[in-house]
Amino acid sequence: MRHTTHRPVRRSLAGAAVGVLVLTMTAACGGSDATEPAEQEALADGDAITITTFGEFGYDDLIEQWNAENPDIQVEQTKVSKWDDWKAEITTSLQAGGKGLPDVVAVEGDYMPAVVAAPDVWVDLSSDEVEGRWLDFKSAGATTEDGQLLGYATDAGPEAICYRKDLFEAAGLPSDRAEVAAQMDTWDDYFALGEEFKKGSDAHFYDASGSVAQAMLNQVEFPFEQEDGSIDVDTPELAAVWDAVTSHTDLGSKAVQWSPDWTASFKDPGIATVACPGWMRNNIKENTGDPAPDGVVWDIADAFPGGGGNWGGSYLTVPKVSTHQAEATEFITWITAPEQQAKVFEVTGNFPSQVEALEDPSVRAATDDYFNGAPAGEIFANRAAAITVQPFHGPLYSDVLQKFQDAINRVDQGTSPDDSWTTFEQDVASLQ
Repeated sequence: MRHTTHRPVRRSLAGAAVGVLVLTMTAACGGSDATEPAEQEALADGDAITITTFGEFGYDDLIEQWNAENPDIQVEQTKVSKWDDWKAEITTSLQAGGKGLPDVVAVEGDYMPAVVAAPDVWVDLSSDEVEGRWLDFKSAGATTEDGQLLGYATDAGPEAICYRKDLFEAAGLPSDRAEVAAQMDTWDDYFALGEEFKKGSDAHFYDASGSVAQAMLNQVEFPFEQEDGSIDVDTPELAAVWDAVTSHTDLGSKAVQWSPDWTASFKDPGIATVACPGWMRNNIKENTGDPAPDGVVWDIADAFPGGGGNWGGSYLTVPKVSTHQAEATEFITWITAPEQQAKVFEVTGNFPSQVEALEDPSVRAATDDYFNGAPAGEIFANRAAAITVQPFHGPLYSDVLQKFQDAINRVDQGTSPDDSWTTFEQDVASLQ
């Protein structure tokens, strides 16, 4: 394995990472500090609490409903198209002592370890009212060692496989969702199916190498960091992901996920399968066209190679620089309640992270007409039940993940796996 030929990158970061994060979140101007709680103010006439989300949280109608029912606590939403762009803005604001942060900050799940590592910056949202509300792994991901709950989970991301039924048929492969599911028990099965598919089709078997890498990482207990916070990228599990993905680049589009080329590849020449948490369905619809072009038939297989996996799921947090912390907490308590999560699922497909919402009839019985009438609620509930591994996300998980994805993308563009891995090791070392 290529990992054994390089010096392992192993650093003691349990304390260092927290220190770096706190320094990052400390102001760079005027002596202000993001850890200093703001003096609380009453909302004046015409004022509103602010929330910034990214992508599509499905909150438009809900915020309109809240505002109609709560004239004294109005809410204004700002939407940023991509998480990476919003993450950069959060970092810039925190370096300026929190200047410019909204009252409610939506963050991607992979960022929560950084939030948990800096509890002085964020409001403790724990209360009896929300105790036991979420799936255990979602609340655990936002809870500090001393029991502070720093984020309310908005959704979860149990993964199935979305696939083009018409492309499977054209390639001479079984296309019924039960038959497709039966061919994807392991990742070896999945890649072997891809090789068979490519014999009879010019379409890409999957959307992006980075997508498959992320899906596989979601089944690794310690992807990049050990439990003590030390970075360790010299593990058999990470080597297996790297080798599998970099040895099958011919099966994917070779486009960077979320890029314009990735978007375009869904139409020409087409994508046959996508690692598919519930929220991914919106991306597939947008990239393929809604309604779907003539002859294009998407479906969902109740399967995921290697078992279960969770990809994504965001959180709502309240920074201590907010001057309306009580109002912000009241609002996010409502908008992340089971009833609201069920409504979001109907609108966007974002799968609930609430225990009660999972049993909501509107969730369990949901079907998706765009995906050939697939029983989406049942499928994603089954996929949630199949999750047995919760990857450890330390404070630097998000940063190391980006370096790993960069390394995968370099191989797609022609860099040898060995050379790209060497650069990855150097990039990881530079994070300390």
